[in-house]
Amino acid sequence: MEARRLEITPQELQQRLQAGEDIQLVDVREPMEYEFCHLPGSVLISLGELARRADEIREEGPVVLICHHGVRSGQALAFLRHRHGLDNLLNLRGGVHGWALQVDADFPTY
Repeated sequence: MEARRLEITPQELQQRLQAGEDIQLVDVREPMEYEFCHLPGSVLISLGELARRADEIREEGPVVLICHHGVRSGQALAFLRHRHGLDNLLNLRGGVHGWALQVDADFPTY
């Protein structure tokens, strides 16, 4: 049995969004980070609020979890898979920093 991929590259995400795919984007950074820069259409559910707000993560269709470099969103993915049984999650490899480096050179970095 093939292991299911748990991450998506910035380029893959861009292609899927441009193709009009319905993807829920969940940013798990802190509010100040989100205010500084975030992907259009993403919703902020900081890692510390995830347990309380997990019901806002849809159970059907792809959900991409986003943070600065991919570490916190990886933690969020593990939590949601193990505690809530969600198997529709992808971690954005490299986070918003990877997005800035690989997709959008004008995207703010910090």
